[in-house]
Amino acid sequence: MEAEFWLERWRDGRIGFHQTRITPLLQKYWPSLGLPAGCTVMVPLCGKSLDMIWLAEQGYRVLGVELAELAVQQFFAENELPVATRQSSMGVHYVSDRIEIICGDIFGVDAATLGGCLGAYDRAALVALPAGMRQRYVDHVYGRLSDDYRGLLLTLDYPQNELEGPPFSVADEEVQRLFSAHSRALAIDRRDILEKDPKFQSQGVTRLDTVVYRLERREAPVTAP
Repeated sequence: MEAEFWLERWRDGRIGFHQTRITPLLQKYWPSLGLPAGCTVMVPLCGKSLDMIWLAEQGYRVLGVELAELAVQQFFAENELPVATRQSSMGVHYVSDRIEIICGDIFGVDAATLGGCLGAYDRAALVALPAGMRQRYVDHVYGRLSDDYRGLLLTLDYPQNELEGPPFSVADEEVQRLFSAHSRALAIDRRDILEKDPKFQSQGVTRLDTVVYRLERREAPVTAP
């Protein structure tokens, strides 16, 4: 999936993936992670998600990463947030109180920045990536987060042959494989949402589940002396 694909979607306003409300599953399950207020939460491929507003209101520092500058600008403008900018090797940093968004490539975010994130929230990042990019993404981001990080991952599970993504289907077997080297991915909620999604219905999709995973660092294996 080339960067230009997403930049064009934002330029053309074809952003059906953007939600105009806080994600209910985030509100339901985030408190169960027990993350301390004030810690930094990574939100990869964040777009202009209102979920970042909610996380900041809970007392967390939010670090989003988004390729499309238009999305970042719209986020701060639509939420009437004063913003300051600065440049780094990772891109342009837009900062407003507890929320910071790096306008740049997620693969350009360095290990020190990722390592400072104790939390992670992924609603639309993994499912936006084609199969060939997912392992690199998961290892680059989740393999470098804080050693005791905890997070939520939301995926979609549907017959991929029935609809060309994005958003793509990422079945449980693939989630487990992608994260197995460094993280635990525990499915804590699965629900059928096909009746609530006319777009998928109109495309002839016969099954559509959304799955919530709790993510945490897998303990390193103990090696014999």
